[in-house]
Amino acid sequence: MARLPIVGVMGSGSEAHERRAQQVGSWLATEGVHLLTGGGGGVMTAVSKAFHETAGRRGLVIGVIPSSASDPAEPKRGYPNSWVEIPIFTHLPLTGERGADPLSRNAINLLSSDVVIFLPGAAGTASEAHLAVAYERPAIAYILSRSEIPNLPAGLPDTASFDEVQRVVRAALSRVER
Repeated sequence: MARLPIVGVMGSGSEAHERRAQQVGSWLATEGVHLLTGGGGGVMTAVSKAFHETAGRRGLVIGVIPSSASDPAEPKRGYPNSWVEIPIFTHLPLTGERGADPLSRNAINLLSSDVVIFLPGAAGTASEAHLAVAYERPAIAYILSRSEIPNLPAGLPDTASFDEVQRVVRAALSRVER
């Protein structure tokens, strides 16, 4: 059986950026891939919902879930969102500004994805972008301006064009052994 590639979508945990998240989620569902997010709210919920609700999709919604800071055996409050079909529960509590710390799940998000799309976000999204560059993962930021992800690393390409996002993702997926 052929392996479906995994496309990670990273972005704000509080703001949905609904139009772009829905556009990305619906499109990815038609590409024969699994969707991976951090399993929380905001962009993660919006892209997961769009992916999940797209008729004819083959892939699943995967969420890499942080733990509660007080109990590593419990998920962080609000996780996973209701669209996650395969939750991967971790003992890793750190998020946001501490997203590049070894006690954050962000490295798992990046290393498990064959290609990553970044949508607007804050410190946690920027830390994931820095990890994508450090781990040399194929990635693109789908943003209107670099201010939508403060501290976005210079080595990460960005675009306001959905066509360009599709081109970059398809090129990366063409190199994935299926």
